[in-house]
Amino acid sequence: MTVFVLGGAQTDFARNYAKEGRGILELFAEVVPAALADAGVSAEDVEVAHVGNLAAELFTGQAQLGGLLVAAVPELDGVPSTRHEAACASGSTAVLAACADIEAGRYDLALVVGVELMRNVDGQRAAEHLGSAAWAGHEAVAAKFPWPALFADVASAYDERYGLDPEHLGQFASHAFDRAARNPLAQARDWRFPAGAFGPDDELNPLIEGRLRKQDCGRITDGAAAVLLASPAFAQRLGGGFPRIAGFGHRTSHIGLAEKLASDGEYLFPHLRGAVVDAYERAGVAGPDALDVVELHDCFTITGLVALEHLGAAPPGDGGEFIADGGLDTAGINPGGGLLGLGHPVGATGVRMLHDVARQVTGTAGETQVEGARTALTLNVGGSFTTVVTMVVTA
Repeated sequence: MTVFVLGGAQTDFARNYAKEGRGILELFAEVVPAALADAGVSAEDVEVAHVGNLAAELFTGQAQLGGLLVAAVPELDGVPSTRHEAACASGSTAVLAACADIEAGRYDLALVVGVELMRNVDGQRAAEHLGSAAWAGHEAVAAKFPWPALFADVASAYDERYGLDPEHLGQFASHAFDRAARNPLAQARDWRFPAGAFGPDDELNPLIEGRLRKQDCGRITDGAAAVLLASPAFAQRLGGGFPRIAGFGHRTSHIGLAEKLASDGEYLFPHLRGAVVDAYERAGVAGPDALDVVELHDCFTITGLVALEHLGAAPPGDGGEFIADGGLDTAGINPGGGLLGLGHPVGATGVRMLHDVARQVTGTAGETQVEGARTALTLNVGGSFTTVVTMVVTA
């Protein structure tokens, strides 16, 4: 059964909700009504809800997010809900669960919300909370910032296998922030960088962990995104013509980065390549050349480079040259700024990606629109490529 995306919404990722005296309740209360309005349905129409979130207990002390959703939107009282956690892929796993509900015939209309509040604590504490998605007590134990340290290890592994030019990482970051500048909801839309800010200047672009520099690293973000997913029968009652989720891939590997990097296959992360191929095959898409837009997970520049290769946009080891040759624009990669520029409220990212590609293939993406987009893919990664989810969306 096909699942249709009726509409959705995203909060402004530049906002600091703690400074405004707001929290997760207000994120729900803002994004859900906006998504319902965009989809042209009411809260009373919703039959099931799924929430994606990584670490509300750590950042805010709050669990039971399904109940908090009802507190924010009382019209959802009585609607069954489930909360999903898969690190940075939490939102995408929530989407897959909603799709499974619809495909099983249990429900015709599902609400999916991804949410994360992270700017209510200082950067060091936030980094420690996010480190819970690594293998606690086994890796990055001496690192000040666990995730930059782990992805610096990915960069080192890539360099050892293929050779890594740091200039290519700087070019990837520059592209992300340039695209974010035209996205009215991007965290970095008003940021400006002096000459040399994407190079090896230790003052303009200081090292954070290992070989990764400041502009290589995603920032802490508050935000939420929501989508309404429907069965063919429900979508037809609204007149049809909605984008559809045509295929998906979902795979999980060992939580430890070293264990994943022990593979000696053609690809650095074979399970990531497998998830991409699964999505292509389920959607009947030949490969990356058939895609007009890609929402690619780039919590760090090296993540984006590695993901490009597993997408098939470039052979393993050639992702840097692909970036240098302008391939990011040619392939429609992250037209809204990606995680680096748009922002990365962890639990919301997978849902935001789906919302953005649905807008792209219907020509409603505004200033970030890729002309003529009809087929798109999301690639969402949780942890050190531990959980990977891909989706193909078509008009």
